[in-house]
Amino acid sequence: MKTSTASPKKPIPMHGTLGPAPVADTPLMKQYYALKQQHPGALILFRVGDFYETFGEDAVTTSRILDIVLTKRGAGTPAETQLAGFPHHSLDTHLPKLVRAGQRVAICDQLEDPKLAKGLVKRGITELVTPGVSFNDNVLERKSNNYLCAIHFGKQEAGISFLDISTGEFLVAQGDRAYLGKLLQNFAPAEVLFCKKSRAEFEQHYGPDFCHYALDEWVFGFDYAHDTLTRHFKTTSLKGFGIDGLREGITAAGCILHYLAETKHTDVGHIAGIGRLEEDKYVWLDRFTVRNLELVLPQHVGGVPLIDILDQTVTPMGARLLRKWVVLPLKEPAQIQRRLDTVDALLQDDELLGQLTQHLRQINDLERLISKVAVRRVNPRELLQLSRALDAIEPMRALLAGSGIRALQKSADQLNPCATLREEIKAKIKQDAPLLTNQGNVLNDGVDKELDELRSIAFSGKDYLLQIQQREQQNTGISSLKVAYNKVFGYYLEVSNAHKNKVPSSWIRKQTLVNAERYITEELKTYEEKILHAEDRLFVLEQQIYNDLVLLAMDFVPQIQQNARAIGITDCLASFATTARQYNYVKPIVNDTTVLDIKQGRHPVIERQLPVGESYIPNDIRLDQDEQQIVVITGPNMAGKSALLRQTALIVLLAQIGSFVPAEAATIGVIDKIFTRVGASDNLSKGESTFMVEMTETASILNNLSDRSLVLMDEIGRGTSTYDGISIAWAIVEHLHNNPKAKAKTLFATHYHELNQLAEDCPRVRNFNVAVKEADGRILFMRKLVAGGSEHSFGIHVARMAGMPTAVVLRANEIMHHLEQERTNTSLEDGPTEFDDVLAGLEAEPAATGGKVVPLNSQSSDDQAARGPRPQPAAAVASVPRPSLQLSMFEPADPALERVRDLLQHLDVNTLTPIDALLKLNELKLALGNQ
Repeated sequence: MKTSTASPKKPIPMHGTLGPAPVADTPLMKQYYALKQQHPGALILFRVGDFYETFGEDAVTTSRILDIVLTKRGAGTPAETQLAGFPHHSLDTHLPKLVRAGQRVAICDQLEDPKLAKGLVKRGITELVTPGVSFNDNVLERKSNNYLCAIHFGKQEAGISFLDISTGEFLVAQGDRAYLGKLLQNFAPAEVLFCKKSRAEFEQHYGPDFCHYALDEWVFGFDYAHDTLTRHFKTTSLKGFGIDGLREGITAAGCILHYLAETKHTDVGHIAGIGRLEEDKYVWLDRFTVRNLELVLPQHVGGVPLIDILDQTVTPMGARLLRKWVVLPLKEPAQIQRRLDTVDALLQDDELLGQLTQHLRQINDLERLISKVAVRRVNPRELLQLSRALDAIEPMRALLAGSGIRALQKSADQLNPCATLREEIKAKIKQDAPLLTNQGNVLNDGVDKELDELRSIAFSGKDYLLQIQQREQQNTGISSLKVAYNKVFGYYLEVSNAHKNKVPSSWIRKQTLVNAERYITEELKTYEEKILHAEDRLFVLEQQIYNDLVLLAMDFVPQIQQNARAIGITDCLASFATTARQYNYVKPIVNDTTVLDIKQGRHPVIERQLPVGESYIPNDIRLDQDEQQIVVITGPNMAGKSALLRQTALIVLLAQIGSFVPAEAATIGVIDKIFTRVGASDNLSKGESTFMVEMTETASILNNLSDRSLVLMDEIGRGTSTYDGISIAWAIVEHLHNNPKAKAKTLFATHYHELNQLAEDCPRVRNFNVAVKEADGRILFMRKLVAGGSEHSFGIHVARMAGMPTAVVLRANEIMHHLEQERTNTSLEDGPTEFDDVLAGLEAEPAATGGKVVPLNSQSSDDQAARGPRPQPAAAVASVPRPSLQLSMFEPADPALERVRDLLQHLDVNTLTPIDALLKLNELKLALGNQ
């Protein structure tokens, strides 16, 4: 879903048409149109009495998204307008649905009490909620950040900035377009801002799928952005944040702060700093790799990403931080080692880990709670949650301080229980306080003397009047005295004529009756004033005291944000320890060498999805720059090649975020870039085929290699013809091997068995295959990586296992025989092939099985070879592929063929590389006139 804005200077649609509002419109509708003109790109929720109404096209959109009734006002008149609305108290229910649908929603409230208004009630936009700017818990995901992103395209580089207003996290970076694409993929912003003139460039590089909003060009001025940032942070420069040299990044960050002001978010004191995302600090994971490895999102419906297996955090801060760690692995061995050592120490102390987890469970979302305090949107129940979270910090700080683990002791030093705030909240807020302050009864008794008195008056008025009556009866001796009320005199004291001589001189006579007289006193008139205005005053006073408490809490924003950071780190490390214990992970050795050595590695996601009782088959992987730089892996489909590639990358990634890994042992020489080209995909909307996408991703890999890169390639070249594919795959392996600048460690999975020959010419290339067993024309996948290349692809076996009709499998076998005969110029009687085994299996299979395959574990391919020749099935002789007719290439009368002959005669085949051969082949085609 995407959103965009029109220029404010253009007229906006009214009643589904362009032009000014109809003359017949009411003052209220004219007020609406004036506000709509100010916010043309937003859906306006217009408060009318107890309802939020939408009009015109907004009403159509609202009714569709919320599935509410669409009605009309002024039907059949020039002022006919579509309407859709909902009660104001349902805002928290409906607003998230609108925002998640990609709408920018402007909330228009009544700015004065309708009872006191003279004429039309004043209204104004009080908040503009967008997908990237929201504090609503129903819009936000508990375990994910909700980033607003801004991009500025400079002449050489581009700048990017991310802000999660719900936590105050503010980040900035600068680099080329590819780097920005990687960050967009990793951070997955809810909304992206860019300049109107940059729309085409943004969609060209990053596609139209992001929810986005275009701003005017003047917003992207460097001087304006720099001034905006320095004013916000109250500094004279940005050097203290380490971003002073990022001209394009500063421009993007300033754009974000401008957008907050434009959307009426002016209380942003919790955005207290801005951090730099340094490209050199983290492992390079391009957008293809993050997608292919399924780190945080699955590629397919029902898939399981790595984060779902790894995340055993118990706080929202920890869950959000872990997602960032997963997409930003570290490159500094010392920093990685500190995390690993902390996880190791937690694993050694079960009691410490258990107690720490229990304390963490008591801590709610400190980051978002204190952000709501900073913007004055915190409700009483959320203040109570904040207090309870601070309660848990004190014992946790003591536990960490006494743990003997350096990293945890450092976290303990950063924790601040904020005792003053905690006690103030407990003392003032009722434990059963309502959700909203306008419901009253928020504060405890005894908080304020006047408040207690007002409550007594407002809620115990009759009791108070009875007290006055009883006291005056006792003081005057008038037993028949009573307190009464009427609309003319208000509250009064009534005394019968028999006792009027006992009336004190301070009483004021107001009315004489036949049998009694009525008096007022100063106390009674004061009370009357109080009781008549008690509820209004009660609300104002309670709101004032509550606001003072919120202001006090605002003084603790920096301390609580620091608490949240320390708790998030501790929670992530505790999660790593819990995962390692539960899934039997081991501590990897991470160092500065160039060796990658994994013993009995397992795929962390697949092993968790296996049926009960089935265990994952582990494998060893070793890569280095001296002897085994490139491993070419062959084997049939479904044998596990892709899983092996992915598990290697995931084990490296887990090690470099500081987690234990699924293996018996692992030595990881720090990797600085992980590249993957696995899986088939296409981009038809941009006119790109599967093969084009494959080549684009492969080109990105080859153009960004480093000496410490890990490259994983799966079935490169399969999207084109066989010989094209083989040539491309061959040339890629050669390039990776012979590249003088980067000996990238590579796993290369392929069906092209011809690539096994590369090991003879390239000393650092090794052949491996994923073992299978053949039995009775069937295959059993062993999932084990063994040395040596595979000679068969077993494609027809796999087709049969997939349930392909028997007739199709038989025909495929027959055609393959003839193709092989033409290629090798040998007869079919020279020896059985893998397809003969399939054929035999089909002949022996009872019809009742319906073509289903049951793998056998007993017989080997040697048994099959010993069984001798098989009779040709009757169905197979029906139609045999005809041999192709060999035509003469060179007809003397054809000048084009003469040119081809000349080119071939001057061609030295022995000096051609595979790429040269492809180029020469293209030249021959052009010579023949084939474009």
